[in-house]
Amino acid sequence: MNTEKITIDLVGIDLEQIDRLVEQGFYSNQSDFIRTAIRNQLAKHAKDGKGFLKLQLSEVPRSLKAEYSETSIITTTGIVKLGRNNLEAFKASKVKVNIKLFGMLIIAKDVTPELAKETIKSVKVYGIIRASDEVKRVILSC
Repeated sequence: MNTEKITIDLVGIDLEQIDRLVEQGFYSNQSDFIRTAIRNQLAKHAKDGKGFLKLQLSEVPRSLKAEYSETSIITTTGIVKLGRNNLEAFKASKVKVNIKLFGMLIIAKDVTPELAKETIKSVKVYGIIRASDEVKRVILSC
């Protein structure tokens, strides 16, 4: 994917906080933090009426689908709910998901451990995970 360089001005205290998060391993570098913050704002505008992040692969341009074999759900705060339909869509698109979340991850009861294993590559949740015990075991072993 082509990237573009931008310049932003930050106050020292904000940059120090970003650097602390990088040092603690939450982000690989300052750019990773800023990209994540931008994605979070874009995702915020794509939320449905219940406040859950919509995961719609159909909105990803075809050219990107062919290029990538995995995607990421990355947010600093909030609730992400994954149901069978979400994971089946990832599976059909041959996409594995990396989840890095500060908040709550809810995996619906209709998700089987096998489906979770086939579609979720990694999970790092700083907060609460709500899922069946079997699904929790699978995703926490990723």
